[in-house]
Amino acid sequence: MPNRQRQLKADEIEKRRLLKEAKPYVYEKIMKFSEKVRRGESIAIIQFQYDYKCNFLCRHCDVNMLRTEKKDRFFTISDIRELSRQADEMGLAHFVITGGEPLIFPDLDDIVKAIDPGKFHITSDTNGWFLDAKKARHLKNIGIDKIQLSLDSLSGPEHDEFRRKAGAHRRAVRAIDAALDAGLNIILATVVTKQRVRAQEFIDFLEFAKGKGVGVFVTYAKPVGVWEGRFDLLVDRADMDYVKELEKKYNVFTHLTPAYGLDLGCIAVKRMVSITKYGDVMPCPYIHISLGNFFKEPLKDIIERGLKIKFFGNHCDTCLIAEDRKFINDYVVKKIYGKPLPVPYSEVFTSDDFIGQGGAVFTAAKKDI
Repeated sequence: MPNRQRQLKADEIEKRRLLKEAKPYVYEKIMKFSEKVRRGESIAIIQFQYDYKCNFLCRHCDVNMLRTEKKDRFFTISDIRELSRQADEMGLAHFVITGGEPLIFPDLDDIVKAIDPGKFHITSDTNGWFLDAKKARHLKNIGIDKIQLSLDSLSGPEHDEFRRKAGAHRRAVRAIDAALDAGLNIILATVVTKQRVRAQEFIDFLEFAKGKGVGVFVTYAKPVGVWEGRFDLLVDRADMDYVKELEKKYNVFTHLTPAYGLDLGCIAVKRMVSITKYGDVMPCPYIHISLGNFFKEPLKDIIERGLKIKFFGNHCDTCLIAEDRKFINDYVVKKIYGKPLPVPYSEVFTSDDFIGQGGAVFTAAKKDI
């Protein structure tokens, strides 16, 4: 597939300018992304599931079967420093601290320091419950750049019921203003099901975000975690095309939306890996397959292995775990459901699923916009 660039949007150019001023070292790494992609290398965001403790019991929780306490080794602050070192050595530039709910982690400050804000752009996921003005200023001061705030409806009762927490909506809306006032970049992460994608409520939600001046990250419903087997919630290609059309009017995007001038399609392994509390490296937060364990081998080797698997190394123009019913049936239902998670890659993929040796593993495609 041709390695073509797309023209950057004005807001992307402005974000690069601000990043260059605030974090020049991170900016320099990002400026090398295109060349890394041409060489077939990953530019993965590290989605870091440091702990699964949470103050919510969300109806769609995708990590509920990962949060089972194990006797296995788990991350310490020293381990995070080593993860940061290896990721930096690979030229990676982004961490997302998640869980669980990061704002209840007692050692969050130490986690951020161990990652090293001078070397990485750092995002924190949050449900917003504890994100008031004071906390937002503190997060900004310790080096967090961005907040990804979960909000799933404009209706307070609907959001609270979905998140199983009375008052969740009110506090989430408060958190938007707190983050903006503190100078934090913020996006709203919202779950979109088959039933919601074309609803007027979703349009109203996008209008609300537009009025606040914040972007909306759409995460399509996945048949994993609490929603294991809920295929009725999954979107189809036509639904995804509809969301692409909405991108022309609203600041709304998905994992498939081109970024940094690159269209990588599905970003599993290429542009994101998810690392569990116990060191397993997964292709994304929703594909509960272990490509290897950080405590047993270098991150670079694990990611390179992932890129040799055809689903992650080749360009894919859909979300494997949200829309591709064949992948979901053949690899998730038949080989992951019912097993302790994450399932080792050797129990899921065969030799036929690996890309032949030689040449760049993947390239970026262009979508002129």
